[in-house]
Amino acid sequence: MHNIIKKYLQHGIVTVEYPKKPVNTEFITGKPVVDDNICTKCGDCVERCPTSAISLNKKLGGIEPHSFFGDCSGNATKEKIGFNMDECIFCSLCADICPVQAIKMSHDFELAKKKREELRTKPLIIEDRKLPSQDYELLGSNLKEKINSCFGRSLGIREVDAGSCNGCDNEISAMNSPYNDLERFGMHFVASPRHADMLLVTGPAARNMELALIKTYNAAPEPKLVVAVGACACSGGIFKDSYSTRNGIDCILPVDVYIPGCPPRPQALIYGILKAIESIG
Repeated sequence: MHNIIKKYLQHGIVTVEYPKKPVNTEFITGKPVVDDNICTKCGDCVERCPTSAISLNKKLGGIEPHSFFGDCSGNATKEKIGFNMDECIFCSLCADICPVQAIKMSHDFELAKKKREELRTKPLIIEDRKLPSQDYELLGSNLKEKINSCFGRSLGIREVDAGSCNGCDNEISAMNSPYNDLERFGMHFVASPRHADMLLVTGPAARNMELALIKTYNAAPEPKLVVAVGACACSGGIFKDSYSTRNGIDCILPVDVYIPGCPPRPQALIYGILKAIESIG
């Protein structure tokens, strides 16, 4: 016991103060960015992207990239590379194979959005939800009025693995470490969805997990939040268009916040969770 106390005193406080204070992002691999002044629109990155997350609006060889691109004003643009962050797995392959080094990996990890469309540069076509008749209630709004000024109590989180590779689950576990310490925000993980205010869902929603995911959602008391964690949960990731998975959990459940990444860092998860709470607070 004496040695343990001694180590505590030697180490001091190791918990980061994010989001109160910014974190050092030099070692963080964020979203890819392209320098349009250098990019030759050769299409190598489009062809090599493992999740087809990169688009170019002109025909290149045997591929037919997407024909729509929009800028921040909503106007159509020409010959522009676009990244769909809900599909990107941050593998940096595009930056590695770019012949003119026009693509760089940024250090921006605060990417969570409340609408999936905000993560994309091409129009989003969501797969039709096909649920049993008794589950049509899932298509409605899952939020009522403000929840006692952001719940007015501790926030219970239930993690749901809907067929993930466990990469996102490992990062979620890291949130509970002394370094990130999610509980300092008054949040804690619960063992049952009946005690949960928020569902933290990972994985592309495997067909065999569909019913379990729906039952978990129905078991959580109203009002409740749903957060899609990682590229797989946002869009299906590398498993999209597979016979055994859905293309993201929003094909099954209404989602309040999307956190892109493969996997997203604990700080990115914290940012997304707080963003979800802001939507009701």
